Amino acid sequence: MAPERQLGLLWGGVAAALVALSPLAPRFAAAAPACPLKAWTGVPCPGCGTTRAALALADLDLAVAFAVSPLAAAAWCGLVLGGLAAGALALAGRGVPSPPKLTGAADWAFRVAVVAAVAANWFYLVRHGT
Repeated sequence: MAPERQLGLLWGGVAAALVALSPLAPRFAAAAPACPLKAWTGVPCPGCGTTRAALALADLDLAVAFAVSPLAAAAWCGLVLGGLAAGALALAGRGVPSPPKLTGAADWAFRVAVVAAVAANWFYLVRHGT
């Protein structure tokens, strides 16, 4: 089996498992530790709100998920929706297309955009007291 198809099946399986296990999300979240940075300083870390966003998405409450942590909610949606699409492609006999290789200015711009997105999300979290 081609590696692209294996990746699609794996990603699709993970996405399907997340959807199937979403009713159990509150039990899993109860075992998650509190953010040490926020507990010590009162300032949320860049990942604060990820668990709450996932719980809101498990209840299909998109408004709450994106209000709690926009970047985490978008990442969870991308993981699940992309995984379901990749799994469907793999089951249809096609693989997941490889992302384009970024070089030079495009690679640099992509890295800057990722850092800017994380920073913007963190400022949002701090501003809204997440």
